[in-house]
This record gives sequence, C-alpha cells and structure tokens, in this order.
Amino acid sequence: MIKLLSRTSKAIAGGLFVSAFLAACAVGPNYVAPETQMAPFHNAQQVAERQTTLPAPSLDNWWTGFDDPELVTVVQRALAQNLSIQAAIARVAQSRAAAQAAGAQLLPTVDANASYSAEHQSVQSPLGALASAFPNYSRDQKQYVAGATASWEIDLAGGLRRAHAAATDEEQAAEAAQLGTRVTVAADAADAYLQIRGLQAQLAVTQDQVDTDARLLELVKARKRAGASDEREVAQAEALLRQARAAVPSLRVSLEAQSNRLDVLLGAQPGTYAAELGTHAGAIPDVPAISSGDTPVDVLRRRPDIIAAERHLAASSEGIGAALAEYYPKISLAGALGFDSLSASHFLSAKAFQAVGTGALRWRLFDFGRVDAQVKNARGTYAEALAQYREAALKATEDVEDALMALSQTEIRAQEVQQEVDALTRARDLSEKAYRAGSITLTDVLDADRQLLVARDDLHATKADAARAAVRTFRALGGGWDAPQQQVAQKN
Repeated sequence: MIKLLSRTSKAIAGGLFVSAFLAACAVGPNYVAPETQMAPFHNAQQVAERQTTLPAPSLDNWWTGFDDPELVTVVQRALAQNLSIQAAIARVAQSRAAAQAAGAQLLPTVDANASYSAEHQSVQSPLGALASAFPNYSRDQKQYVAGATASWEIDLAGGLRRAHAAATDEEQAAEAAQLGTRVTVAADAADAYLQIRGLQAQLAVTQDQVDTDARLLELVKARKRAGASDEREVAQAEALLRQARAAVPSLRVSLEAQSNRLDVLLGAQPGTYAAELGTHAGAIPDVPAISSGDTPVDVLRRRPDIIAAERHLAASSEGIGAALAEYYPKISLAGALGFDSLSASHFLSAKAFQAVGTGALRWRLFDFGRVDAQVKNARGTYAEALAQYREAALKATEDVEDALMALSQTEIRAQEVQQEVDALTRARDLSEKAYRAGSITLTDVLDADRQLLVARDDLHATKADAARAAVRTFRALGGGWDAPQQQVAQKN
C-alpha cells in the first residue's frame, strides 16, 4: 500500500509540473487595451473663463461645491438608499461568484464518499443460482466502502485560464457599472432637487405677482369709485389677476412630479420627504467653479461606463483564446483511493485498500467545423465590443462638450435675464406711479406687469437650468466616485 501511495503521489506531482510548464502556453491573442488619441475639449475655455464666487469642488464629491447643506443631504441619502445601486451591488456579487467558479475549474476536484449496503440475495436470480452451488454460501451480504476520488483537467491550451480571465474581466465590468449607477443616481437626485428649488422659486414669484395684481385691482376699483376709471379697466385688472393665479396649478403639478421623483430616487414612497423640502424652501444654489484642465483621455479613464466597455472588450478578447483552445486535445486525470470490504472487521485493513488511476484524452478531431464557427463567433464578438468601446468614447466626449456649452451659455442667459428683470421692475414701478397720476392708461401698467412676471419666472427657471447644467457637467466628467489614478490606469 505504501508503494502504491508513493507512485500515486509521484503521478500527481508530475501532473502538477506538466500543468505549470504549460501555464504559459495559452493560445489566443494577449489583450492590449486600445489607445485613444483625442484633441482637447474645444468648449473647455468657455467654462474656464466663468466668473464664480464658489471654488471648484473635488470631482469625487462635487455636490458639496454648491454650498447647499440640503443638497448634500439629498445626494448622500440617495447614495445610501437608492434601490438601483443595491441591485447593481447584487450584480457585482453575481459576477464575482461567476469569476470564482471559473477559477475553480483550474483546480482538481476531490470528492469524499462512503457507503454501506446490505443485501439478501435471491437464489432464483442468475448470480444467486450460481453462487448457491458453492459451500458455505450465504444469501445475506454486506459491503463497506469509503474513500476519495479526484479528477483534474490539465489546461494544455489555456482554455480554462482564458475563461477565468474573461470572467474576471466581466466582474470588473460589473464593478464599473455599479459605480456608473452611483454617478447616475447622484446626478439624478441633484437634478430633481434643483428642479424642486426652481419650481418653488417660480411659485414664490407667481404668488408675489398675484399679490401685486390684487393690489392693482383694488387701486383700479378705488379709482372707479372716485370716477377716475371705468368698468373696462376693472375687468382688465381682474383678468390679469386671474392669469397670475392660473399659473399656480401647473407649477404645483410639476413640483409634485419632481418631489415624487426624488423620493423614488431616495428609495422611499412618494411623499416621504416632500414635506421636509417644502417646509423650508431654499434658494437656488449658486454654481461653483469647474476644473477644465481634464483632457478627453483623463475623462475616459475616469468614466465608469468607459471602464465597463473596456473590460467587456478585454473579456471578449479572452473569449477568442477560449474558443481557439477547442482545436487542441484535452487531457484529464482521475484517481480514487479507498477501502472496499464485505466485512466490517477487515474494512480498514491493507487487504481492503484499493486505488484506481485513469487518464483520458478528448480531442474534437472531426468537429473542427463547429470549432471554426465558435472561433469566428468569438472574433465577431470582439469586433463588436471594440466598436462599442470606440462609440462609447466618442459619446463620452460628446456629453462633455454639450455639457460645457450648455453651462456657459445658460449662465450668460441668466445674466441677461437678470438685467431684463431689473429693467422691467423699474418700468413697472414707474408705470404704476404714472397711472396713479393719471398720465398713462391701465393698459400700460398691465403690459408692464405681464412682461415682469414672464421675465421673473424665466430668471428662476434659467438659474435652475444653470445649476442643472453644472450637475450634467460633473456627471459627464465622470464625477461622483473616488477614482484613484493608479487604479484607473491599471484598468486601462
């Protein structure tokens, strides 16, 4: 028995040596990340020239740069409670388990087994009829079996290693996708919050206009009682008041929709946090400075969607090697060590010991047509993944360019609308004074009121749009997660 165990150990050691020797013989292309050459962002200069009162925040936690504690609370709450992030984390766990399973295919499998059987044999069966002719035959038989079996496929062509590498790449892609979900959720939560603040500001403007128009109506009625006005002017003033009041319901509908959207992003039933944001309506936050020194390559290295696309590309490259490995023979070893006895007293004795060793060769020698198809399919998958990666890179730069332009131009528009509001406010005040003095008609006052209401409403909407454009810019730049440069460089 000792000699047999020694021979088995030598066989296993020899197999390990052969496998280690062949470890560097994996067929298929060795993956090299594609190089991306791009010109600098042509809209970056416009953002660099912005005049801001708030400094540029860290891209990892950009929401802190708006100097709005409520915005910080909203985003942090969304990152902690959002259900899409939780689902993405679960997908990472699934991918990690798949990679672990693929890695386990490289190792031998060892199974322990034990069994006991008792049989009362029929003497009418062929075997029982033959055995009963021998002296001391007993119909009652027992069997005791215990041992361990092992099997191992020697990865000659590296197909298993390629499959493991592909599964690891897919795991990293799932991790990047989870980070991408985090970036999206942070941006969406901030966007909903900013729209809420903008709508609240528009509601405040509308309510202020309602109060102003109500005072104007009372003024017109007083002038009518004094004989200085007529019923037509009263009707005009009342119509203007009704017009201002009519704008309130649609604003409340939009505000409710954004409040419900934000609650869902926070992983809560609609209405949970609406009262909290409504009881202390805050101003639309100012837009911080945004660093414009990143090159397109820097952005691609940081954006999780590009990282995920590159990892999918790496996995498809490994898939080519896994398919090519099917051209080569597969060798597997199997062995069993154990005890088999009909008697419990001799169960663990040397005579009951048995050992079995087998080797198998499988080669798809007459199936190369199907293997050819599998290799072509793998190469096609890689070509598709490469095109998708390049397209994702172009779309990423498109996102950045669009966001930079939207931010710079929206802020310019906000400045112009602010000056418009200032001018219309002066015009409206002068119109009311002139109307009180009787030098102009009510129509002039009404026109000034309408223009001022539209301009003030436009101003708050534009300010909210500017803040939302900043959020879009941070998102396009890949902000919202901690991306150590060394880690990002390794993935690219």
